[in-house]
Amino acid sequence: MASLEKVLYTAHAHTTGGRDGASRTDDGRLDVKLSSPGTSGTGTNPEQLFAAGYSACFIGAMKAVAGMQKITLPQDLAIDASVDLGKVGAGYGIAVRMAISLPGMERGAAQALVDAAHQVCPYSNATRGNIDVALTLV
Repeated sequence: MASLEKVLYTAHAHTTGGRDGASRTDDGRLDVKLSSPGTSGTGTNPEQLFAAGYSACFIGAMKAVAGMQKITLPQDLAIDASVDLGKVGAGYGIAVRMAISLPGMERGAAQALVDAAHQVCPYSNATRGNIDVALTLV
């Protein structure tokens, strides 16, 4: 496991009650109720938060790569992220599927951008070799 060379940011969250509790950040920007997937609870769940976090981070990685390569990204780029929760042996695991929309970009250039972003995205680096991640251009 690679160590961080320099910490650029540290997020802090306080969570109580697990999947049926609440979570908030120390700066107050996030304050959510949690509920288990498939229940009638009114809160979000960790899988939804992971889908939102990974897809937002991946868009940031695409923007960073595009900036380094002097590529103009479409303003309406978007990702539809899905996080699957399932059984793995006696425990549980997740898998990620992201449908990436880069309208107007040539397909080869778009695929090269996605591939490069997948190498620099912190979520991609954290999950690589640990969970299935499928990236599809749509």
